[in-house]
Amino acid sequence: MRTGAAQAAGGVWSEVVGQPDAVATLSAAAGAAAQQVRGTQPDAGAMTHAWLFTGPPGSGRSVAARAFAAALQCAEELGPGCGECSACRTAMSGTHADVRVVVPEGLSISVAEMRSLVQAAARRPTTGQWRVVLIEDADRLTEGAANALLKAVEEPPPRTVFLLCAPSDHPEDVSVTIRSRCRVVPLRTPLAPAIATVLRDRDGVEPEIAEWAASVCGGHIGRARGLATDPQTRERRESVLSVPLGVHRFQDVFTAAAGLVNLAESEAVAANEGRNEAEREELKTAMGAGGTGKGTAAATRGANAALKELEKRQKSRTTRSQRDSLDLALVDLAGFFRDVLVLRAGSDAPLNHPDYRRSSSKAATEWTSESVLRRLEAVLACRTALARNVKPIVAVEALTAALFRG
Repeated sequence: MRTGAAQAAGGVWSEVVGQPDAVATLSAAAGAAAQQVRGTQPDAGAMTHAWLFTGPPGSGRSVAARAFAAALQCAEELGPGCGECSACRTAMSGTHADVRVVVPEGLSISVAEMRSLVQAAARRPTTGQWRVVLIEDADRLTEGAANALLKAVEEPPPRTVFLLCAPSDHPEDVSVTIRSRCRVVPLRTPLAPAIATVLRDRDGVEPEIAEWAASVCGGHIGRARGLATDPQTRERRESVLSVPLGVHRFQDVFTAAAGLVNLAESEAVAANEGRNEAEREELKTAMGAGGTGKGTAAATRGANAALKELEKRQKSRTTRSQRDSLDLALVDLAGFFRDVLVLRAGSDAPLNHPDYRRSSSKAATEWTSESVLRRLEAVLACRTALARNVKPIVAVEALTAALFRG
């Protein structure tokens, strides 16, 4: 069996960018888990039943969790985590029978959904080595859902592993009682050279574009890929970064706010439109749409009720996508004001938006440090308001008004 250091060079671990410490920990745990399955004595303390992956957006929390799930299921002698066997491929793609991936459709994970998940987790694995439950955005658990999960984590089935992902391990994000029963895997923001290498080698992006995307993505791997390959993603970023120097008159407050919200809405619609339509057609087919004969009327009523429920879930998913898109725009704005402070201080620290150095330099000469800090605080306050479900247009108008006042 390969060591963790050797595994880090390839297999499923090649998907985990810029996280050598995490890969070493997880590969050692996967090796211990394989020993446990074979009935041999595993390395003491290497493997446990509950894990919490933490780190900033874009650090690859869910990717690391999926890679770990694949390594746990890997049945090849080259493993764990060879990346070539059927278990590895299906676990990474989310289709493995014994790997349950929970991605919140809306702004929270309900207690009913979690109870159903806990019941499924209690069963023995069917085809794999372990039954793995992977919960993305575990910070979205409601209090009831967290309590339902806690009971399963406290008394886990013998061959079940829980993998939770959250932006941080702060008690406000993840229940303290759950966190205390998990082994925490902290992920850091990947460095730009590591991201550029992935874009070049795995995605075939031209070196110059890869380096630019890696330098402006804020350490967010998915964002870097979008900037490198999607012109619309680049255009949206340009629109966002035009806001700080574009609010000259009071009427610009409302224009800029509407523009930011509309950008987020259009991105959310574009991200979910194809999936929504496919789900509707699949449900209509399953409910016998277009059928004739006895029972058709009752089936139609049932289909209409199911469609309404589906549309409700889709609306919740689109709302979440809009909030996420808007939050990403706010992160870009916060990065711009941080760059202005860096330039005013005369620091040689790298800029978040090096390609907008001319704009941030202009702002640095025209604004005081106090006014830049007020603008930055307004961005952070807007993020907090959105997290508390304030209507987006209201929160963003308050932000752009603060940018106008300076």
